[in-house]
Amino acid sequence: MPPSPLPEGIDPAGVPRHVACVMDGNGRWASQRGLPRTEGHAAGEAALFDAVEGALDIGIEWLTMFAFSTENWRRPPDEVRYLMGFNESLLVRRRDELHDKGVRIRFAGRRDWRVPRRVLRRMEESSALTQGNRRMTLTMAFNYGGRAEIVDAIRGVVTSGVAAQKVDERTVRAHLYWPDQPDPDLVVRTSGEYRISNFLLWQLAYSELVFTDVLWPDFRREDLFAAVAEYQRRERRYGGLRR
Repeated sequence: MPPSPLPEGIDPAGVPRHVACVMDGNGRWASQRGLPRTEGHAAGEAALFDAVEGALDIGIEWLTMFAFSTENWRRPPDEVRYLMGFNESLLVRRRDELHDKGVRIRFAGRRDWRVPRRVLRRMEESSALTQGNRRMTLTMAFNYGGRAEIVDAIRGVVTSGVAAQKVDERTVRAHLYWPDQPDPDLVVRTSGEYRISNFLLWQLAYSELVFTDVLWPDFRREDLFAAVAEYQRRERRYGGLRR
């Protein structure tokens, strides 16, 4: 389908190839309205899919969303159970829609005993259904931690038998969850928090960070466009000097 006209203020030549989002503030959004925390997670679905559609509108090729961290298992059991069921039902309800839009769905994170088998099945089904799509790759960081990914990469290096003196950045990268995924150009975190919270620690070395006070359930494509516009106002030097 033909691309939509870009929003005013966004340079088509400078759209980031890869944007990553820390979707924060669901619980606070619910608390402000006197609702259970789970209602905030449910409300975040609209934000997620509006952000996906906005990313498609401006030609972002890779979008990574922090859906459930390795630390989130510490939350109350009822909330964790809700999140497992919510993510399963979200995949069932929305994967065909994403497939029709040409979105490839991937998952990054540990697929260990803590993740219910039915959720793992839905993840595998969604990835298989959309594996041939290339308009955009949507990676859901689920049961994900940046430190865990680095630990798993090191384990992979050791298991592969690479001699210590031959280990370099390229070797480690080859053992990350998705070695073909480009590093994020832009990372957006909502809810006014100024942390990266164990998200993509290896990949964020030179990413631009944009923080917004908007709570995730209120986030819409216009907020994504504003973050992209801010990104385009910055000068990326990768440790060097401007020529």
